[in-house]
Amino acid sequence: MTLIKSISGIRGTIGGATGDTLNPLDIVKFTTAYATFIHRNTPSGSGKIVVGRDARVSGEMVRSVVCGTLMGVGYDVIDIGLATTPTTELAVRMSGADGGIIITASHNPRQWNALKLLNNEGEFLTKADGSEVLAIAEKEDFEYADVDRVGHYTVDDTYNRKHIDSVLALALVDGQAVRSAGFRVCVDAINSVGGIILPELLDRLGVEYKLINGEPTGDFAHNPEPLEKNLTGIMDEMKSGGYDLGIVVDPDVDRLAFISEDGAMFGEEYTLVSIADYVLSHTPGNTVSNLSSTRALRDVTVAHGGEYTAAAVGEVNVTTRMKEVGAVIGGEGNGGVIYPESHYGRDALVGIALFLSSLAHKGCKVSELRASFPNYFIAKNRIDLTPTTDINAILDKVKDMYGDEKVNDIDGVKIDFADKWVHLRASNTEPIIRVYSEAATMEEADTLGKKLMQVVYDMQKK
Repeated sequence: MTLIKSISGIRGTIGGATGDTLNPLDIVKFTTAYATFIHRNTPSGSGKIVVGRDARVSGEMVRSVVCGTLMGVGYDVIDIGLATTPTTELAVRMSGADGGIIITASHNPRQWNALKLLNNEGEFLTKADGSEVLAIAEKEDFEYADVDRVGHYTVDDTYNRKHIDSVLALALVDGQAVRSAGFRVCVDAINSVGGIILPELLDRLGVEYKLINGEPTGDFAHNPEPLEKNLTGIMDEMKSGGYDLGIVVDPDVDRLAFISEDGAMFGEEYTLVSIADYVLSHTPGNTVSNLSSTRALRDVTVAHGGEYTAAAVGEVNVTTRMKEVGAVIGGEGNGGVIYPESHYGRDALVGIALFLSSLAHKGCKVSELRASFPNYFIAKNRIDLTPTTDINAILDKVKDMYGDEKVNDIDGVKIDFADKWVHLRASNTEPIIRVYSEAATMEEADTLGKKLMQVVYDMQKK
């Protein structure tokens, strides 16, 4: 059983003894701490907090505890029900709420759940804000409302439609071109909220679709992370023919992966690359992704006359950097598309609408579109650490070894060679170092990663 408290929220497995699981007692304490933080930082706010959840089997229980606790602190709750992460983010802004809580464990298995915390812009809390919430929870530095100030509870199920309306209103979403293209797609909604909202989006765009794993039961038909090894079902369906595109999302619909018409993976790294290429062709500008994302985004950005910037891993780090450099699009290589014209959050609905618009304009097959981009391969490895491992010494050693190369140390250490890169960073939640490396072939990428891994192994022996 596991309970993880971090600056981005609280997550864990359901059931078992208190103290090491995501149980009602911890949910109450953490929700109270968050509400206290919101009140202290927005004392003259609206007094409203939005709550949305994915379809996990524990979601109803967690929702009840969260909503009741928020009311107990004195906040009015706007419960938007089964909703995606980006829908909840937009609902905070649209409703003028002081904040929001998303009940989702994203791509984690069904026994997990979590609380993701938003500010009054519908964006994730910064590191400083998250640390303040943790401190309030640790000290139990809070109190509850008296009987005359207990909050009210309202259900509002209109935000799926409002989210879709906002996507279709984007200037670069060409609904007429998409409708005229007559696309037929297959969608894997992994038995969560994507099965509710994606059919509505595709209907509005005039796209014919087949939905698999569409019932929002929370009993995921396969491992919910949208990686190739987990997607044999939809890949086999695509190979049966008759589809232009395969669409895959994770349980809270902030990550997006595509499958080509021949059943081959488009590549999760290339979700952002392809959509950025379309956006940049109409609105040239700068882009941002995290340090562990493909170099192809940099290549596409430069080709359009823009400047690419790398950010530390983590959505809030990417959005902060995007604002600093005025990026017109950005995101993460795991299929997370952040388009500021909509909002500063990963949004699969925005990604789908922009991708279909691009495909309609280009008039090509998905496989042909993929072949038009620089081709890179990323190897993803990990090093299990011992209790005595000195992570800082390891990272310093790597920096010294490659002092003549371009080194970025804002988040671990990334070594940029002329034709490849390798990134080592300690996990925030596990005793491991993640080793990501990219090159022109998978063999070369894996060899580079394993070379750096050997450096760590040698140091651990000392």
